[in-house]
Amino acid sequence: MIESPITIVTVFYLALVILAGMILGLFYYGTLWITVRSLSRLRKPELFLVGSFVTRTAITLLGFYLIMGGQWVRLLSCVCGFVFIQIVFVCRFRPLTISLRAK
Repeated sequence: MIESPITIVTVFYLALVILAGMILGLFYYGTLWITVRSLSRLRKPELFLVGSFVTRTAITLLGFYLIMGGQWVRLLSCVCGFVFIQIVFVCRFRPLTISLRAK
């Protein structure tokens, strides 16, 4: 009988990597949400927006790099968690649409 290369430990490890991707997504989109909400109170919002983007992106890419550890499967799993959080944020913070049709 041939043993499968996928073990319970491998599945558990990939689940942790997906969770790490979700944490990176929460960080990225959470700080993006905070940035957008605070732009109206700032004197130079463009500077804050660019600085926030660079910082968010650098930290997120560093997180991907460290989690990846040179293995593309880890990177793919991490990105899946990240994209899941993106979908959650888009659905959660979608603007309400108001129908203006005459009845």
